[in-house]
Amino acid sequence: MTTTRNALVVRGGWDGHQPIEATDLFIPFLEENGFTVRIEESPAVYADAEYMASVDLILQCNTMSTIERPQFEGLRAAVEAGTGLAGWHGGIADSYRNESDYLTLIGGQFGCHPGKHPDERIGEQSDNYVPHTVNMLPAAADHPITTGIEDFDLVTEQYWVLSDDYIDVLATTTQKVREWDPWHREITSPAIWTRQWGEGRIFVATPGHRVEVLEDPNVRTVIERGLLWSARGSEQPYGDHAGTGATR
Repeated sequence: MTTTRNALVVRGGWDGHQPIEATDLFIPFLEENGFTVRIEESPAVYADAEYMASVDLILQCNTMSTIERPQFEGLRAAVEAGTGLAGWHGGIADSYRNESDYLTLIGGQFGCHPGKHPDERIGEQSDNYVPHTVNMLPAAADHPITTGIEDFDLVTEQYWVLSDDYIDVLATTTQKVREWDPWHREITSPAIWTRQWGEGRIFVATPGHRVEVLEDPNVRTVIERGLLWSARGSEQPYGDHAGTGATR
């Protein structure tokens, strides 16, 4: 007997992150893996306690938006009760700047993305596209989200993340010191992490600025696995790293 689970996609905010096109990449994957998907264009749905109790996974892609207190409290209550929360880039790590408790829920917040040399900038998003490496930590080798994934290179926004010690980091990325930068030593930030909050699992990947980044095989595989790992009803209990998630 097949059990259907419920996934809620909350998308919106800054159009530069292509919230519709980006989430549309993963909706078929969720449906193929037994989820019934509901799409909302704002966090207002989080305040519906009865509905949220039925949600097994939230895929959030909502950048630089705001959230009302009852909406945030509904989101947090759902996660504490076992709803998974997952996302990438600014859609989860740069959401709801007006609510400091949201930062505590997620555990990491976008700080900045240092870009190209000032002389190379043209006033476009590409000003912040820099070559960098996502470095897998030892813990990633046998975690179901990252097993089999080796260090990989990207040319896109590299997030400088402000984070706390209650995240379980699977991968990092290091901001170099360039001649035009005001900092004087390298800064290493989490790039892929998980977090346990109450009964719920949280998954964050900072790569994913636009569709072309999400289509990178490593990025897409990590996100697909992260979605499945986060969802309520995942086969592996938190901390049990046997097996794998999605395969490609």
